[in-house]
Amino acid sequence: MIGDFIDGPLWYFSLTVFLLGVAWRVIAILRLGVAQDLSEARNSGSGGALLTLFSRSLPRRPVVTRGRVQLVAGYMFHLGLFALLFLAQPHVEFISQRITGFGWASLPHWGFIFVSEIAFAGLLLLILYRLMNPVTRLISDAGDYTASLLVFLVMLTGCLALAQTYEALRLLHLLLAELLLIYFPFSTLMHAFTFAISRGYTGAAMARRGVNA
Repeated sequence: MIGDFIDGPLWYFSLTVFLLGVAWRVIAILRLGVAQDLSEARNSGSGGALLTLFSRSLPRRPVVTRGRVQLVAGYMFHLGLFALLFLAQPHVEFISQRITGFGWASLPHWGFIFVSEIAFAGLLLLILYRLMNPVTRLISDAGDYTASLLVFLVMLTGCLALAQTYEALRLLHLLLAELLLIYFPFSTLMHAFTFAISRGYTGAAMARRGVNA
């Protein structure tokens, strides 16, 4: 009974909350508009936006020299999580059956294990850095730790469910993933969508003024 609920109604409810919540947050940001810049443009705003989107994804000197742990852990976690979400065989099959209707090549079993270890290590290092660094500890709140804990539990139960021996593990993994989908639009995890808007706006505004963002 509970399995049917997790597999059916709760999945569609969580997906709906996720899609509507993300759309609502993004539209709310876009509706704020952009203040009119009366100064003469020195460079292309669109070019600056694209350049900043790309450049802010690369290591910057202050981060490389002073925050190597955060830099490496960030790449490990984000790239590893992306690979797990879209290249793990169970996820490819799930997306194909329930969302897209088609699939694509997936990671081999050893690749899944390797990527999982990288993502886990990155996430744990980021949590430790947040706790131990005085600046990140000061600006972090309960929501940041809740998001990290939810992501960790989803990843952990996903690895445990990989053996496909116990149906309860698969349902627990799906349940936690659904809770994460519901929580996502109302948390700092929204930066997965809003980072492009903020970087693009900053890059465009600075480029128009002739400043390298």
